[in-house]
Order: sequence, then C-alpha cells, then structure tokens
Amino acid sequence: MKVNIYELLEGAGLARGAVVIIDVFRAFTMESYAFSRGAARIYPVGDIGEAYRRKEETPDIMLAGERGGVKQPGFDFGNSPFEVMQADLRGKTLVHTTSAGTQGVAAAIGHADELLLGALVNAGATARYLRAKKTSEVSLVAMGLAGVTPTAEDRLCAEYIRALLLGQPFNREGAIEQLRSTDGARFFRAESQDSAPEQDFWLSVEFDRFDFALPVRRDEQGRIYTQPVPMPE
Repeated sequence: MKVNIYELLEGAGLARGAVVIIDVFRAFTMESYAFSRGAARIYPVGDIGEAYRRKEETPDIMLAGERGGVKQPGFDFGNSPFEVMQADLRGKTLVHTTSAGTQGVAAAIGHADELLLGALVNAGATARYLRAKKTSEVSLVAMGLAGVTPTAEDRLCAEYIRALLLGQPFNREGAIEQLRSTDGARFFRAESQDSAPEQDFWLSVEFDRFDFALPVRRDEQGRIYTQPVPMPE
C-alpha cells in the first residue's frame, strides 16, 4: 500500500486514490459525536450559502458549522463536539459547513477514488476500512486552519493513520501533550470558551473512541453525504 500525506486545500486538490480528509479540531470530530448522538445522515458542504438554501428547501434539517470558528446566524450548532453531545439527534439530518474540513471535501470529491472523513476519534476504524478495501494508494490530507495554514493536530492524525496502515509504532500519549501545548492551547483560554470550550479538546483527542468509518456517498439527487460504517476490530 502506498500512503501519501498532503496538507491544506492544495493537498486536497493533489490527493489521489482513496482520500481521507482530516479535520481534528473540529469538523469530523464533531460529526463523529453527532452520529453517536443518533444523527441519521450528515451532508458536508463547502458553500455556506448552500447550507442556508438546503434549510429553506427542507426546514426540518439542522445546520451545523462555523466560519472563523464561530457558529453562524440561524445555525443549530457550531462546530463543537461538546455542544452536539448535549443534544438528542436521533433520526436528524444535518448540513455541515466549515472553514477547513468541508472545504477539503469539496476540493477532493471530483478526483478521489473514494473519500472518507477522518479524525483521531475514528482513525483506527478508518484504517481498518481502508485495509478491508485492499486499497493500493491512500492519500491522507491534513486540512489545517482554514485550509491554508498547517496545524499539528491534523498532521499528527495523518501520521497516526499512516502508522496504523503500515504497522508502525506511534506514541499517542506524547501526541496529546504536544497538541495541548501547540494548536490545542486555544481551548484552554478563558476568552475562547464560548466558541471553543476546553471539553472540545479532550473529546477531540480520544483516540479511536468510535468504531466506525465515515465514507462519503451520493444520495438519489447526487448530493454528497456521510453515514457511519461500523468497522469493529
């Protein structure tokens, strides 16, 4: 298996084979927790205008996401795993748009043989999914901040999935300490607690909490969505 690591929107455009778009803080961590709370389907979209249009067309869907880390007007949720953990999402459909993760999906969907959404919380299941598919080439895309600035957590997640795919060792405890002192430090600032609570950091670094992968599919109308695919060990 050939495993490539790319970064940012540019990397999403270059990625080939089975592509994993990675956003640890917090897009695909949030989606994973939303599914754990019963969400039925999530539609990742790059354009916030499209999210609002979907809401107008189907009022019972829920909107989630951010711009600049902040929940947008009319949205049911921001991009916070802790926020969705407080909600009952059984049977709900969400449309999710963010500054990085869903932008990467939009950039890669046209040329990926298969597209998955990755974070530390579902990294192990994602690796098992790829191995089960006997994928010959994997591209791991660390989306970073707004898709333009590299971040430690997304690069680290890509390296972790690569280690799992290739049977290499990885120091998970050391990784958590590294993230807390680098890009994760913002979750511990008093002024950030409304939009980026400390709980989001700890929920985001729970390695392999969920045993499902998040492949991207198309619905009957050709719109891309994800649902969890169980991948038990």
